[in-house]
Amino acid sequence: MRIDLHTHSSASDGTDTPGDLVREAAAAGLDVVALTDHDAMSGWTEAREVADEVGITLVPGLEISTRFGHRGVHLLGYLPDPTDPALVLELDRILEGRTARTPAIVAALRAHGIDLTEDDVRRESDGSVAAGRPHVADALVRLGVVRDRTEAFATLLSPGQPGYVNRYASALEEMIPLVAAAGGVAVVAHPWGRGSRSVLSAEALAGLKDLGLAGIEVDHQDHSEADRAELRAIAADLDLVVTGSSDHHGLGKVDHDLGVNTTDPEQYERLLSLADNPLGG
Repeated sequence: MRIDLHTHSSASDGTDTPGDLVREAAAAGLDVVALTDHDAMSGWTEAREVADEVGITLVPGLEISTRFGHRGVHLLGYLPDPTDPALVLELDRILEGRTARTPAIVAALRAHGIDLTEDDVRRESDGSVAAGRPHVADALVRLGVVRDRTEAFATLLSPGQPGYVNRYASALEEMIPLVAAAGGVAVVAHPWGRGSRSVLSAEALAGLKDLGLAGIEVDHQDHSEADRAELRAIAADLDLVVTGSSDHHGLGKVDHDLGVNTTDPEQYERLLSLADNPLGG
């Protein structure tokens, strides 16, 4: 059984519609795929319908923007109740932060001499619940300012670069219990990628487990083999679920093909057993 528990569609910053993503997952030989768009559950219905058509198991989820210490940390929430009032309210706050940031990013880039407009970004974010930095990056690619998203983030959109603007994100210590209270399963995404290792030590992960953290994403393209071995040992010590995934974004991210990393079936069953409603509600 091949299981990929972290993918994105055009409902956030992927380039495939939720249905096309599921079709591509089936074509890639996956048996199970999780749709984990950023801060959004809007793609679930379409993805479920196509999953039933093509005979693949869909795990509804999302990747939530949080902060822990001085770093941004992404939290994967699997199988929460999509109508849970507290969760929906907090996701709305996060999405409002995304929406409000985009004009500020455009203004900063224009001040830097780049002829970018909000309409340029809006064209790239069609179908998404909120425009974000990846859509700004796509607009910059289309304008010929940069070659790809990677260059856009490296030179213009990351902290310390001229187009970076901070935004609201939930506290990780508050979001983990919120996901659990909504019947979901909380797993830290790529914990040692993108600078998060500085705050997500073994001790910190132990404290997060006490708050309801269920697992860590070990097998990810941002992790070296040494990172993976160390994280796997930490997960074993803390009795946390170990997941693996592609973090697929369609054409939006290179070297993240569907199924490039997968989750062990036994770990997948452990994850399902921790959800209040394993079928996703």
